[in-house]
Amino acid sequence: MKLSPTKMKILILLAKGYSDKEISQNLQMSTRTVQTHINSIVDRLNARNRTNAVAIYMQANPYKKLL
Repeated sequence: MKLSPTKMKILILLAKGYSDKEISQNLQMSTRTVQTHINSIVDRLNARNRTNAVAIYMQANPYKKLL
């Protein structure tokens, strides 16, 4: 369950509670691109939604810090 550096940054910001717009501003990309990355993360982790994706990643990688 390896994610690209960009997807990891987005996952970290999701875990911190950032909105799509805040993530896009922080990473200097369009909101639509952020949404595409989030959908990819959710699909790759077989998650139900973005919150579940964060939980799945945390369970699979308990020693990696996201926050």
